[in-house]
Amino acid sequence: QGERKGTNKYYPPDFDPAKHGSLNKYHHSHPLRERARKLSQGILVIRFEMPYNIWCDGCKNHIGMGVRYNAEKKKVGTYYTTPIYRFRMKCHLCVNYIEMQTDPAGCDYVIVSGARRKEERWDMRDNEQVLPTEREEKEKLETDAMFRLEHGVADRAVLQRAVPTLASLQEAQSAWKDDFALNSRLRQRFREEKKTLREEEEEAAALQAKAGLSIPLVREAEEDRRLAALLKYHSPD
Repeated sequence: QGERKGTNKYYPPDFDPAKHGSLNKYHHSHPLRERARKLSQGILVIRFEMPYNIWCDGCKNHIGMGVRYNAEKKKVGTYYTTPIYRFRMKCHLCVNYIEMQTDPAGCDYVIVSGARRKEERWDMRDNEQVLPTEREEKEKLETDAMFRLEHGVADRAVLQRAVPTLASLQEAQSAWKDDFALNSRLRQRFREEKKTLREEEEEAAALQAKAGLSIPLVREAEEDRRLAALLKYHSPD
C-alpha cells in the first residue's frame, strides 16, 4: 500500500504534461502546501524543537527542552559561508511570540526576543572541552607566524598535562575489558545466592510442616536468636 501512494494519482482529463509539467502546477499549489504560504517573503513553516529550557516573557511559564512548535524559519544572515536562520513561534500557553536564531560561531541557539534562557550552562574551559576557534583568533593564526607558534606550544603543554589522566583511563578501561570473566563472576554470584535462597525455603517449609503452621516465616535475626537463648521453659507442675 505504501508504494501505491506515490503512483496512484488522479490526473484530470485536461491535464497536459507538456503544458502543466506537474499536478502541483496544474492546481496552482506548492508541494509543501500550507507550510509554504509565506514562501514569497522568504519564510518557511517548519517543526521546531526547543533546544533548551526557557522562561516565556508573556506568561512567565517554564517551557522545557524538546517541546515542539510550528515555527516560521527565515534566513537573516551568514557566518562565513554558514547561513544564520531565525525561528518565530507562538507560545502554546499564551499569545506571546518567541524568536530564536542559530549561532554558528558558538554552536548554539540564541534568544532574540520573547523569552529568556534558564541558566544551566557551564564554562567549557572548566570541563576541558574542545572550544570552537574564534574568528579573530583564526585570522591571527593565519597571518601571525609567532602567534601560531605560541599557540602550538600551549596546545602541546595542555596535551602533556592530560597524558597521565588519559593513561589512567586507558588502564582502567583495559582492566574491565574482559567481558567473559565479568560475566562468569556475575553468574557465579547469582548461582550462590539462588542456592542459599533455595536452602532457606526448604528449611522454612520443613519447619512449617513440623509445627503445622500456615503463616509465612520471616528470616531469623541475630537479636531474636539471643533473646531466645535467654528464655527458660519450666513445666507448670
